[in-house]
Amino acid sequence: MSGDWIAADWPAPDSIVAGTALRNASIASLGLPGEPCWLNQVHGVNVVNVGHYESPPDADASIGRNIGDVCVVRTADCLPVLVSAIDGTEIAAAHAGWRGLAAGVLEATVARMAHVPADLLVWMGPAISQAAFEVGGEVRDAFMAKDPGAAGYFAKNRRGRWQADLYGLARRRLATLGVTRFYGGDFCTFTDTQRFFSYRRNPACGRMISFVARRS
Repeated sequence: MSGDWIAADWPAPDSIVAGTALRNASIASLGLPGEPCWLNQVHGVNVVNVGHYESPPDADASIGRNIGDVCVVRTADCLPVLVSAIDGTEIAAAHAGWRGLAAGVLEATVARMAHVPADLLVWMGPAISQAAFEVGGEVRDAFMAKDPGAAGYFAKNRRGRWQADLYGLARRRLATLGVTRFYGGDFCTFTDTQRFFSYRRNPACGRMISFVARRS
């Protein structure tokens, strides 16, 4: 595989290829084993199976089970969450911005997978870090409405607003489901100007593509 991309650093089988294409990288340069299943991402919780759709379905996650399946999400501060079964027979990709994460997109994705949570590997790709992600109280309230313990992932700043830890919130949601194998989660799209697009830094920016695929 060629092109500018970050490979997912996780113990997935050799049949799984996954990672994030950096800003301005061409999807064609990645040499993926099939056609990506593009989604019309709407910050919701709908999950679809990889397939050939006339137009991208309104969904924020997809699941693949066949050789040649390619799950993709596009992000520029939101959190891309890639999933592989330990045996490599099932994959998924989820777009977890704060709205989708609070609404339960990760729960919906795991619920649709045939493997039990303990048999899943999760890699968290480039997203905005807590230090750069200032939000209002309504965001904190949205998480705490379902999980009061989520308060620990918000730090109050000098302006009386909150710094939200997307990575921590996602790990907490997944751990509650029984997922125990987490990888990645140490990027910041906002501060890493050379490699990543960031909507907070420039609303007119493009999007990075995070992908997970099954190959023979």
